[in-house]
Amino acid sequence: MKKTLKILLIVVGVLVVLVLIVPFLIPVNQFRPTIEEKASAALGRKVELGNLSLSLISGSVSAESLSIGDDPKFSSGPFLTAKSMNVGVEMMPLIFSKKLNVTGVTIASPQVTLLHNPAGVWNYSSLGGAAAKAKQAHPEKSAGAANAADISIKKLTLSNGSIIAGSTNSEKRSTYDHVNVTASDVSITSKFPVTVTADLPGGGTFKLDGTLGPVDQTDTSLTPLDAKLNVSSLNLASTGLLDPSLGLGGLVDLESNLSSQGGEAQTKGTVKFSKALLVAGGSPAGVPVTVNFDTKYNLRKNAGVLNPSTLNIGSAVAHLNGTYSAAGEATVVNIKLDAKDMPARDLEAFLPALGIHLPKGATLQAGTLSTDLNLTGPTNRLVTAGTVGLFNGVLANFDLGSKMSSVASLAGIKSGKDLNIEKLTSNLRMATDGLRADNFLAVVPTIGELTGAGTVDAKNALDFKMIATLSKEASSAASSGSAAGGAAGTLGELLGKVSGGGGGCSTSSGLKVPFQIQGTTAEPKFIPDIGGVAADLFKSKLGCLGGSSAAGATKAQGQNPADAINALGGLFKKKKP
Repeated sequence: MKKTLKILLIVVGVLVVLVLIVPFLIPVNQFRPTIEEKASAALGRKVELGNLSLSLISGSVSAESLSIGDDPKFSSGPFLTAKSMNVGVEMMPLIFSKKLNVTGVTIASPQVTLLHNPAGVWNYSSLGGAAAKAKQAHPEKSAGAANAADISIKKLTLSNGSIIAGSTNSEKRSTYDHVNVTASDVSITSKFPVTVTADLPGGGTFKLDGTLGPVDQTDTSLTPLDAKLNVSSLNLASTGLLDPSLGLGGLVDLESNLSSQGGEAQTKGTVKFSKALLVAGGSPAGVPVTVNFDTKYNLRKNAGVLNPSTLNIGSAVAHLNGTYSAAGEATVVNIKLDAKDMPARDLEAFLPALGIHLPKGATLQAGTLSTDLNLTGPTNRLVTAGTVGLFNGVLANFDLGSKMSSVASLAGIKSGKDLNIEKLTSNLRMATDGLRADNFLAVVPTIGELTGAGTVDAKNALDFKMIATLSKEASSAASSGSAAGGAAGTLGELLGKVSGGGGGCSTSSGLKVPFQIQGTTAEPKFIPDIGGVAADLFKSKLGCLGGSSAAGATKAQGQNPADAINALGGLFKKKKP
């Protein structure tokens, strides 16, 4: 028994000695030039390895460092660097026949720099391209490339890496950390499974799971891919898609199927846009936007088509289609959005993202919204322009008449606790720095028509110049309202004298009152306009005398227009106590 134990201890001791000594006896560094040569031939880039060491325990050869050169058209620096690379090998062939059979490759903490030029071509596109061209031109001289193409790796792992992405004509870069890549049965000439995960700038995660290959040796970016793509909580403010200096942003969640074949990539899926903020001066939307999309992208032309897709905000549905191009520094889009009869109540919570805050306490209780918009330009300076219309709307808890009582000529008009809007239409232009509305028209049955134009700037400040054309009932209320005092009566009397009560100049209906809207959308302020607009309106009353009766014209003789204009201006001044 003692003898057996003694023999066993001797055997174990010999094995320990072998494990410790044999790695020093095998000149593993002699393989380094061969590995560098084959890797350089396969990639078409200069590959450099640090000192190699052998471990019998793990059955692997390790390199102290790894560097892969970039395409010189993009950068003189490295495309990839890594702290270390571990290559799993079959030990017996290595020890007894000095043959290197690779079972796996693990690259630790790699840093990859991805750059695209103004034409949209990426620096990884040429990986393997030089070798492929050399093989086609001189097949008898490209044995290294041919042998490299035959290499198969059972498992390839990139762990805890980072990707730095950007453009050659800009110093801005986006960094993706904790990048992990796992692939098995990797071969340049066949399809193989691959999984990629990463942390996104500003938070969020990325995952791609599918199959890749065979590698396109003329342009790596054209390599076929069939995968599922998942993005969670991507912060748009950190991607460059929106202007970060304006504080714009939002969170994106995406689930899609991606298929790339023959230089054309097709993506179908769903993207949810939460906490959207699209205009400076706005605030994050309280409801998400969901888009069911279908796109086709030409990888050679760096241009794509958005096939008919749908956008949902609650039960409100809009339709999208158009084109986009990623050839420049930023993606440029030309998208058409149209919608009919979207429930206004479902849209209310999204309005703050556009810089529109309803007056305090007010809510959209009814109505439908229709729109026809075009979204054009680079995504970081997107411009949205077109027409919008609200029909049969009810703005609950908002008495427009009382809000406009500061405009003396409108005092006495009552719109009720809730504001009924028969129609509200406008030409709209929305950019990242604010919103402009032209040809604004609101038909409010209790008041009449409100027309004008104005802006909402980056600080959410209103600057609108408006004209209220009062209905017959509202004109009567304005003339007799107790809140107006003598001012409204004087206005009616003055305009009556000017028009002589003749023809189309009757003041019983169609009274026009200019005013301004300032403040914010949450707290609008209605201010009398005593400038040139009032004078022009009064002059138009004088002009309409040409169509009145001779008697009316006679009554107007002797009137001094300047005195009349001054009198009109005085109507909008505050009464002295």
